Amino acid sequence: MKRVGFILKVRKDYIEEYKAHHQNVWPEMKIALTKNGWNNYSLFMRKDGLMFGYFEAKDSFINSLEGMSKEAINKKWQDLMSPYFEIPEGAAPDQSMLELEEVFHID
Repeated sequence: MKRVGFILKVRKDYIEEYKAHHQNVWPEMKIALTKNGWNNYSLFMRKDGLMFGYFEAKDSFINSLEGMSKEAINKKWQDLMSPYFEIPEGAAPDQSMLELEEVFHID
């Protein structure tokens, strides 16, 4: 298991709508995430839209991303979510995540 932290930025004018979508994540998307090693997955957001994500990958961040890239439901979710993020036009949010280096863990 590898602990993974990443950041993304939600456009300020879309924050509430983005949060609403995450109150109703599609069951198929949750299944795909779990299947591809996105365990204990959480998202945290500042008021300006800067978001920190955390999950525990089965193997690695790259393997978890690659697994999701093969899921049809992920393509639909990424297409839906793309307009909400400050990323280059046409980019997928999951391919724009900036992985953070873990520098401390209490265990």
